[in-house]
Amino acid sequence: MRLVVGLGNPGARYVRNRHNIGFVIADAVARRFGFSAWRDRFKGELAEGTVAGEKRLLLKPQTFMNDSGEAVLAAMSFYKIRPDEILVIHDELDLRPGKVRVKRGGGSAGHNGLRSIDALVGPDYWRLRIGIGHPGVRELVHPYVLQNFPAEDVKLWVEPLVEAVAETMPLLLGGDPPAFMSEVARRGAPPDLDAEDSK
Repeated sequence: MRLVVGLGNPGARYVRNRHNIGFVIADAVARRFGFSAWRDRFKGELAEGTVAGEKRLLLKPQTFMNDSGEAVLAAMSFYKIRPDEILVIHDELDLRPGKVRVKRGGGSAGHNGLRSIDALVGPDYWRLRIGIGHPGVRELVHPYVLQNFPAEDVKLWVEPLVEAVAETMPLLLGGDPPAFMSEVARRGAPPDLDAEDSK
């Protein structure tokens, strides 16, 4: 995986939203591995660094979520990166808060960022799904994802999970998703979620 894309919305009002967990993790990876400063490229912010012994690119699209695919397509076209060399980090309503899953391909499950990428790049890329839970009613989804994480959630699982994902990213980018998921669960899962059934 050469291109790592964190999904979110640009601007100060969205920084702590559930929908911006992809940006948060991208920033944590950049800090953890000493990536270059973010610079404006490909309708997004781009940073370069080394993880697991190879050069990686971090991208945060600045097009707003619904048009994320434009930035991804521009970057992959310039660097001649295949879809299966791309990892997209995004919030996932269909996973319990704090759960992490990795998969290649699949549908968008109503996620507008993924829908945009699928339309321009195709579905054959890797997804790092960060569970944020579901509000329970479809009509509440839009306001739910655009709300900030509650302060208690930030301390209980968001901050530990973000750090665990960043620290163990070499396992994922090095080609071992199962080991990555196991290690993230060990380091970052909140105690009350450890015994929950996975989804």
